[in-house]
Amino acid sequence: MSDKRMLILDAAVAKRIDDNRGDMNVSDFINFLIDGQLKPSSVAETQTNHVTKEEFQHFEQGIRDLLRSFLEFFLNYGLELGKNSSERELERLSQKLQAMGFHTKSDQP
Repeated sequence: MSDKRMLILDAAVAKRIDDNRGDMNVSDFINFLIDGQLKPSSVAETQTNHVTKEEFQHFEQGIRDLLRSFLEFFLNYGLELGKNSSERELERLSQKLQAMGFHTKSDQP
């Protein structure tokens, strides 16, 4: 027979245990909670809860590339439709893109 002990808890804690234990008995529920807190978490579990700096930088670069492609598409689309944009407007747009960290086709070697 297992050795049994008495645990004295505040009434509020006992109520929370009873409210959340479902079909488990109190002893099994407390063991479950303790095991969940004391188990060493694996590296894979901890990494799923947050984004690393490298992952964020990769995501940011992907968004920049997507935005650049989006802007280049609409720029080319406007030019092919025969929109009469002046060279000055195109230069101004290129400067804005460069300021945002994008490289236009004319900037790339």
